[in-house]
Amino acid sequence: MKGEPLSSVLEPAVETPMVGKSVITLDDLSIRQIQEMLHKAQYIDSHRKEVAHTCEGRVLATLFYEPSTRTRLSFETAMLRLGGKVIGFAGAQLASVTKGETIADTLKTVSNYVDVVAIRHPKEGAALVASRAASVPVINAGDGGHMHPTQTLADLATLQSRFGRVTNLTVGLCGDLTFGRTVHSLIETLCRFGNVNFVLISPDELKTPQYVLDRINATESCSYTEVKDLVSVIGDLDVLYMTRVQKERFFNEDDYLRLRDTYILDEAKMAYAKKDMAVLHPLPRVNEIAVEVDDDPRAAYFEQVKNGMLMRMALESSLVGDQLPGYEPLDPKEVQA
Repeated sequence: MKGEPLSSVLEPAVETPMVGKSVITLDDLSIRQIQEMLHKAQYIDSHRKEVAHTCEGRVLATLFYEPSTRTRLSFETAMLRLGGKVIGFAGAQLASVTKGETIADTLKTVSNYVDVVAIRHPKEGAALVASRAASVPVINAGDGGHMHPTQTLADLATLQSRFGRVTNLTVGLCGDLTFGRTVHSLIETLCRFGNVNFVLISPDELKTPQYVLDRINATESCSYTEVKDLVSVIGDLDVLYMTRVQKERFFNEDDYLRLRDTYILDEAKMAYAKKDMAVLHPLPRVNEIAVEVDDDPRAAYFEQVKNGMLMRMALESSLVGDQLPGYEPLDPKEVQA
């Protein structure tokens, strides 16, 4: 595949409409549709009152089989700000899975109640199973260590806000690159846009999976390097994407404790970085970014939270087919191939 034009490698020949579509990975959306979501999010941010009744009468189900604060509240707030309503659960112990009900049966049931579903599950592939069983659109809110597409939309919106582009960047990803689903989603999507140099910073035990590296290798305009030392490369980065070492992904607590403090970003390290570098983090953090960095203008991780809500508003309204009042679609001439 290497050496083929990017469009023939990664983009489908025919774009399918967004209405009624499930989004399990961002490969389910075309580049044009992703850019349309970015455009819609910008419009929503400056027209909060105008869009407040866009999804009136709609219901979102948030089916969260593992703990979440930001993602669940973001999905729910997005629908509420569009005028819709929300039902759901937060924790498998609150669902009929404790009685042995399958994901497929849960989705077949819930589809009768709602217009769109957001699901988070600890097992990779669970969101795909859910989408095949459901009769309404399903959005993957994170499935194990696999993918987290709406976090990636938040990341892209933050890059667009900070740099005015999502290409021609050197992007460092630091920490848990093995289990970090946000990292996998972001790398794969940036490869579709092209012209990104990835710097993968991790200990040997938490290196980037081969299937993600294969995606970079299949993209002629993208490249990567793997390093262990953050300070040695921080000065080269336009973006530093920090991640936490996820305790819930480890079977051995000794391994977790040994790796947890491998990378801690503080002002001393930030002194080596570019003046306009952006620091991103999917949150929650443990101790991998010192609190002192929060006041640095390069810290963009709380901006990501806002962008995540805006992108989910854009996505939810699009999947159910509700038009934002006063919104004009992105001019096709503005969409880069």
